[in-house]
Amino acid sequence: MAAAEKISITLTPEMLRLVEAAVEAGEFASVSEALRDAVRSWQRERQERAERLEAIRARIRRSIEDPRPPISGEELDRRMNALFQRLRRDDEAA
Repeated sequence: MAAAEKISITLTPEMLRLVEAAVEAGEFASVSEALRDAVRSWQRERQERAERLEAIRARIRRSIEDPRPPISGEELDRRMNALFQRLRRDDEAA
């Protein structure tokens, strides 16, 4: 393990009971190990959230940069109604 730095944290009694119960159940060798695991999970979650956000931003950029002309609200309604009618016919035929 890389050099470690000792810190002090404050937990609610319920949080501390949960961590201690996990250690007592053998899930972790110590409270420190449990908290390091929690920080690693937090790091993964933040990384995944950042990646999802970047994917959304990329989709927005592609949409904004799309050279195709936009369609009007009326045209969108027409296309959606036609799609729904086809789906209803397919359901009725099945």
